[in-house]
Amino acid sequence: MTRIFTIGYEQTTMAEFLAALKAAGVEQVIDVRAVPLSRRPGFSKNILAASLKDAGIGYVHLRDLGTPKVGRDAAKKGDVATLEAVYETQLGLPEAQVQAAQMRELAREKPSALLCYERDPAHCHRTLLLAAEGEGMDIVDLYA
Repeated sequence: MTRIFTIGYEQTTMAEFLAALKAAGVEQVIDVRAVPLSRRPGFSKNILAASLKDAGIGYVHLRDLGTPKVGRDAAKKGDVATLEAVYETQLGLPEAQVQAAQMRELAREKPSALLCYERDPAHCHRTLLLAAEGEGMDIVDLYA
């Protein structure tokens, strides 16, 4: 069974984030944000990738596993039903299926963590992603 970690950077600092990854033995972060930009310092794609590289951790962005804007908007409003419906449609797209297979392969190759914003995985699409695509995976959230 392949172990895959999940992590959200909400309410954390870069130092805490990197420490959690290191403590778990994560060697690769798989960013599943549709838009890899952040208002939180250090968590936009390029600076994040550089910080991870400095820490000896790889970075891969799988944009098609992110949530489309209408789903993100629903999540912000607490509309879980719409988020789930939008994300189910997203995961059915051919490009998302290719990236889901890539995610599974990456996780088999080395200890990996799926990254998104929300700290609580219950409020994040990464839980929906792993429910749909994580068969045969041992899922561990680093802040649980």
